[in-house]
Formats: sequence, structure tokens, C-alpha cells
Amino acid sequence: MKLPLILSETGLSTLDDVLPIAIIIFGFHLLILRQRIPNLKSVLAGFLYVLIGLTLFLVGLEKSLFPLGKLMAQQLTDPGLIRGTTQALADGLRWYEYKWVYLFSAAIGFSTTIAEPALIAVAIKAHNISGGTISVWGLRITVAIGVAIGITLGAFRIVTGTPLYGYIITGYLIVLVQTLYAPRTIIALAYDSGGVTTSTVTVPMVAALGLGLASTVPGRSPLLDGFGLIAFASLFPIITVMGYAQIGAWWLRRETAQKSPSDE
Repeated sequence: MKLPLILSETGLSTLDDVLPIAIIIFGFHLLILRQRIPNLKSVLAGFLYVLIGLTLFLVGLEKSLFPLGKLMAQQLTDPGLIRGTTQALADGLRWYEYKWVYLFSAAIGFSTTIAEPALIAVAIKAHNISGGTISVWGLRITVAIGVAIGITLGAFRIVTGTPLYGYIITGYLIVLVQTLYAPRTIIALAYDSGGVTTSTVTVPMVAALGLGLASTVPGRSPLLDGFGLIAFASLFPIITVMGYAQIGAWWLRRETAQKSPSDE
């Protein structure tokens, strides 16, 4: 299929998705608030940019990121790479032999999260509102480490074929316990940090990785095993952000306790 036809079809599909949002926003402004829309030309131009950007982004996903993720998964699960011989497939591969898959999963999780625009925006807002107490890079790196751990564990789940619900239930039990003991000022931000990871950069690469792994690991179903990685990407940043805050609070109490006797 030629590129102009692909762009036009994707653009019309994107218009169907964006149009209801525009109708709601303009409708409430004109019918409920009964006010003229300020800077109407700029607003319409912004919607046009959104339409063009989403169209190009979706075409890029379909033509680049998804095939690339599947190709990387195929290459990383190749028995010749893992054991150095093409005869390895007959013997079967064990979960610990997929070390390159785990390393690649961690690298993808960390790098895509660091580049995530939604996380950057949340980190900057948190830094400004907290008066500089919350570091922009500190929050971004902590969330990225959480996603890296989550994606690696999700890749392990696909390789081993273990049930998804066991990991999710255990993870949220940890979150519940952390919520009881974490500093109150960080709890809401930690939960939001888990949500902002599932955005424009992270989701396509993570989904492509999961589907690619499930398609290439013997005995796995792309439908049953390929999805679920995004849940890991949302869950584990909550754990790492609250854990980071708990460690920081413990360290502060320790420093205070060490200084108190000397002050007396």
C-alpha cells in the first residue's frame, strides 16, 4: 500500500477519534459557559497539529516500532545467539538462558520512560510545587528504574509462561503496605507516576516487545501471553517511587538521630 493512501486512511481514522473530544470541548464552552473561545485560530491550529502528529505517530508505529520490536524479539530469542549453536532448539531453552532478553527489556523500559513527555511534565510540576524538594531527574530516574524492573519481570513471565495475576496481586499487595507507611506527601505523586508511564513513547515499544516475545518463544500465545507488560510498567513505578521516599525519610531520621547527641 502506498504511503499517501496509508496516511489518508490513518488520518481519517484519527479524525474520528479526535472529533468527539473537540465537540465536547467546544460544546461546553459555547453552550454551557456561553463564552466565545479566546484565540480561536490558535486553538484550531492546535487541533490540526494534534491530528497531523497523531497520524504520523500511528503510521510510524505500524511501519517501524512494531516490526522493529518483533524483529528484536526474534533475534534475541534465537537459539544460535543464546547457546551459540543452531541445534540448541532441539534441546529446549531454559528461562535463565534468555539473559539478553531480560537485559534488553530493562534497557527499553528505562530509556523509553526517561524520554516520556508525560513523565517530564509531571516531574517539572512536582519540582515547582514542592519548592525544589522533589528533584526532576530524581523522580524521572526512580520511575524509569521501576519500569525497567517491571518490564524485565514481565519478560520473565512471558518466557516462563507463568500466570499474570500472581504478579499483579503480589505487586499491589506491596503497594498497599507501602501506602500505609510511605510519607503522605509522596503517595499521590507515586500513584500518578505509575499512570504517566503508559503514554506515547513507552506503550508502543513495550507492546511491540511483548507481542514479539510471545510470537517467538516456543509454546507462547501472542493473545494470552503477549499482553500484560503495560500493567507491569504501570505498577512497579509506584513501588519504586514510594520506596525511594521511604528510604529518604529513613535516612533523614537517621541523620537527625546521629546529630542529636552531639548537639547536647
